[in-house]
Amino acid sequence: MLKEECGIFGIYAPSGDMAKEVYYGLTALQHRGQESCGIAVNYDRDISHYKDVGLVNEVFNDRILSELKGNMAIGHVRYSTAGSSRRENAQPLVLRYVKGELAIAHNGNLLNDDVLRKEYERSGAIYQTTADTEIIAYTIAKERVESPSIEEAVSRSMKKLVGAYSLILMSPKKLIAAKDPWGFRPLCMGKLDDKIIFASESCAFDAIGATFVRELEPGEIVVVEDGNIKSFLDNVKEKQNICIFEYIYFSRPDSVINGQLVNDSRRMAGSILAKEHPVDADIVIGVPDSGIAAAYGYAKQSGIPLEEGFIKNRYITRTFIKPTQDERKIAVSLKLSPIKKYVEGKKIVMIDDSIVRGTTSQKIINFLRDAGAKEVHVRISSPPFLWPCYFGTDVPRRSDLVSVNHSLEETTKLIGADSLGFLSIESLSKIIPDAKMQGFCSGCFSGKYPVDVEAYKVVR
Repeated sequence: MLKEECGIFGIYAPSGDMAKEVYYGLTALQHRGQESCGIAVNYDRDISHYKDVGLVNEVFNDRILSELKGNMAIGHVRYSTAGSSRRENAQPLVLRYVKGELAIAHNGNLLNDDVLRKEYERSGAIYQTTADTEIIAYTIAKERVESPSIEEAVSRSMKKLVGAYSLILMSPKKLIAAKDPWGFRPLCMGKLDDKIIFASESCAFDAIGATFVRELEPGEIVVVEDGNIKSFLDNVKEKQNICIFEYIYFSRPDSVINGQLVNDSRRMAGSILAKEHPVDADIVIGVPDSGIAAAYGYAKQSGIPLEEGFIKNRYITRTFIKPTQDERKIAVSLKLSPIKKYVEGKKIVMIDDSIVRGTTSQKIINFLRDAGAKEVHVRISSPPFLWPCYFGTDVPRRSDLVSVNHSLEETTKLIGADSLGFLSIESLSKIIPDAKMQGFCSGCFSGKYPVDVEAYKVVR
C-alpha cells in the first residue's frame, strides 16, 4: 500500500484565537498523514507551537488548544517521505533567526535537498531535523537577510528549491502561502466571513463552514497582512504538473482540485476500466476507501451489480502508515473483513486503486477466497507503478515494485487473482475532464518527470 501526502492548513482572522479552527481543518485533512501533527499560532508577533507524534485528536485536547492563542495560525499533518517518523520531524517547524521568527508547514519533497544541506553545513548550519522542510526554512531565512520582505525571500528561494513544495508560512506580521512552479501538490484559498484560509484540499474548508475561493497557481505566492491579500506571480510557469495520483488515491473524494471533483475522477476510472478490461462476473466490489467510487463506475458501465464486499474497521488507520511490512499485513487483517454472505460462491470483480509490492493485494484476495469467493478478478484504477516518485508520494525503488519485477501474468499468479487489469496510461487524461489545467505528472507510471531527476543525481 502507498503512504500519503502531508496536509497543511493556515488561517488569518482580524481577532480571536484560531487554534481550534486549525484543529478542525487538520482533522479534515487527516487522511493525508497520520504519523504526526502540529499547530503554530501567532500572538502579538510572538509565535508559539505544539506538535507530537500521533493523530490530531490524540495530540490535541481542549487544554492544549486553549493555550495556543493567536489570530494567525498554521497546522500540519505528516507522513515521512524525507526524514524519519520522529517527534522532532513533526511540523510546523518554527525557527528563530536574525529577522525574528518563522513557522513553516510543507507538503512535498525536494530533489536538491542534499545539495543545499551540504552547502548550509559548510557555512555552519546546525540541523534540528532530518526533514527537507528544514532546508526550505533555512533557504528562506538566508534569503530574508538580504531581502526587503519575507515574500521577496520566498520568491528568491523558489529559484533555488527544486521539487514539490506547497507551503504555508507565518512570520510575525504575515501569513504566506506558496506553491512550487510545477504545481505538484494542491493548495487552495478560502474565506469565512473576514477570515482568510489556506488548505491542501477544499474539504478542509467544508469542515469549518468556509467557502472555497480558488486554487493557487503553480509558482504563485499569496501574502496576507492585516487582512489585505496580495498575489505575486513572478515564478508562475506556463504549464501545471499536478500529481495525477491526487485524483486516484490521495485526496478526499469530496474535494475539488482544479475544478475536478475527486469522486467523479474515480468513478470515471472505474468506467474506463470496464471498457478496457471487461469480465464475466456476478458482482463488483471496491476495496475501501478509494476503490469504492471506481467500483461504482465499473458496475454502472458493465451492468454487473455493485455489492458491499468488505466491512472496514473505521478505528484502524490506513495500512501504509505502519513502519514494517509485517505490521502492515496485520493492519490489513484488522482493517478489512469480507462479508461472507455477499461473496460466497460468487465470481467477483475487485476494484482497488493501485498495486505496489503486491503483498496487500494478495492478502485481500485471500480474505475473499477464505470467505468462499468462486473467482476474483482484480481491476486497478491506475496504471502499473514502474518508476519511483521523487515529489512526495512514497512510491519506492524500482526494485520493490511488483510490476517492474514481474510480468502481468506473473503478478496475477503472485497475488492469487484469476485475472488482472490496470487502467491504461493513455486513459489518465480522461479521468479529469473537468480539470482546469494544462498537464499533470504521471512519472511513477511513465518514467517521464517534469523535472530532470538525473540532473540531481537521484538514484532510481
